[in-house]
Amino acid sequence: MKITIISFDNWGFNSHIVTALKKEGHCVYHINFNAFTYKYKTILYRYYNFFLKTIFKKNLKNIHYGKKILEKLRENNEIQDVILTVKGDFIDPKNILEFKKYTKKSIAYFNDSIYRCPKIKSVIPCFDEVYSFEKQDCKKYNLKFITNWIYPSEINSKQKTQYQIFNISSKDRRSPIISKITSILKEKKINYKIIVFDKGKKNNDPNIEYTSEQIPLTEVNEYMNNSQVLLDINRKGQKGLTFRVFESLSLEKKLITTNNDIKNYDFYNPNNILIINEKNITIPLDFFKNEYVKIPQAILKKYLVENWINHVLKLK
Repeated sequence: MKITIISFDNWGFNSHIVTALKKEGHCVYHINFNAFTYKYKTILYRYYNFFLKTIFKKNLKNIHYGKKILEKLRENNEIQDVILTVKGDFIDPKNILEFKKYTKKSIAYFNDSIYRCPKIKSVIPCFDEVYSFEKQDCKKYNLKFITNWIYPSEINSKQKTQYQIFNISSKDRRSPIISKITSILKEKKINYKIIVFDKGKKNNDPNIEYTSEQIPLTEVNEYMNNSQVLLDINRKGQKGLTFRVFESLSLEKKLITTNNDIKNYDFYNPNNILIINEKNITIPLDFFKNEYVKIPQAILKKYLVENWINHVLKLK
């Protein structure tokens, strides 16, 4: 099959879809529109964009992404069997409708909630099929439910764990909770490595390591292998499971998470997963003492990226 993946792949997760498809013998074209930089021509364009976003719900950057993607599709000059778009809310709806000229089927996947990214609503009608990791959005907007996926990662059994807890995230509204957690960890003398990606370079918490450079996924995997427990902080209004959950499953690492909905999944085991209340955070030291309980392969297999693509793209 001829398949194009269009994605804002700022962390590199979507490249695993491309790799898995190529391994199955498909002809795959990946358009990573994270590489399409946009700069305002003048300060007036910045004000104009503010006006567009406020009044007309348009965004010059999203329009730019859409135009550049269409250029790539025209260059490829082949009708695709499927175009799969990840984070389509970053693209202007008018441009998304144009994708259909280049494919027999246009599919979208969203691993953000509509509560957090309301623009998702405006692009849903532009696709033939829409998948989401958010159960409530699926129910309310008649979308198809699917989680994120487990991507291939090597367990380094010879590597000694240096950190008890590891987390990496972007600076956003979760930052106050992360700061609160790091204070508790320091007080309890729990060894941790917590990195926050912040373009503004405002290092406003001495307990957190800040970086303005995007860390490659291979390096993140090294940190995870070097840690006993992974920390997962879900965003407000989000119940969909982040990639940190699936990384913990893949690497057989324990997980501390604020996402209470995780207990409704078949891989949940309270020995492996500690659910914390962000308003009253409790991290018992006993959680670190018990060994990780392996999850049955039959359960893990369902979440592998290979099964994900077969389900979404109807390959088998």
